[in-house]
Amino acid sequence: MIKIRRSSERGHADYGWLDTHYTFSFSNYYDPRFMGFRDLRVINEDFIAPDQGFPTHGHRDMEIVTYVMRGELSHKDSMGNGTTIRPNEVQRMSAGTGVLHSEYSSPTEETHLLQIWILPEEENLTPGYEQTYFPPEEKKGKLRLVASRGGTDGSVTIHQDVDLYSSILAEDETVSFDLRENRHAWIQIVKGRLEVNGETLEPGDGAAVSDETRLEMRARAGETEFLLFDLN
Repeated sequence: MIKIRRSSERGHADYGWLDTHYTFSFSNYYDPRFMGFRDLRVINEDFIAPDQGFPTHGHRDMEIVTYVMRGELSHKDSMGNGTTIRPNEVQRMSAGTGVLHSEYSSPTEETHLLQIWILPEEENLTPGYEQTYFPPEEKKGKLRLVASRGGTDGSVTIHQDVDLYSSILAEDETVSFDLRENRHAWIQIVKGRLEVNGETLEPGDGAAVSDETRLEMRARAGETEFLLFDLN
């Protein structure tokens, strides 16, 4: 079963400096039908104006993954990290017992990113931070593991039974994925058009997958980029 969450149906807020779209309930957007999927709690697609961002604020008991598509995001936190996240990099911050951080966009161009929150397997973990670059060629024509519970194959470590893959397909290129028994998937389209088991997804669309054993995915409009979450 594949249930599509269309981009146009997501929650939306425009603050001038921040244009954001909420796949699941977040901030002032609330819809009891969309409170997350399995351990996936938040997917926000943010467009941040140049030289703008989020002043220091706190999080706890959440695994936060940032995936930048355009521009850059400068990050500083109470753990002593001060980094800049750019396209093809994945950042993971485990908020655990509590962490403060700030995030600001590129000083010269709009920054486009996905902010992803995943519920941790337990509360009060020690806060942690990780950032890794994944060359585009490692994602072209295949599913590249970029985050996992065990940090497998150079992926960043998530404290939850989740595997996160990134893929870039040329037009008409295909890739498949076998779901283990009692596993679920979420697919999030970054750009292009993707056909999944006969269903077509456009940029910003997401799809919740349950009771399927195999996913057959084909790019249908130019270069297509997407994320695939393998969830418990």
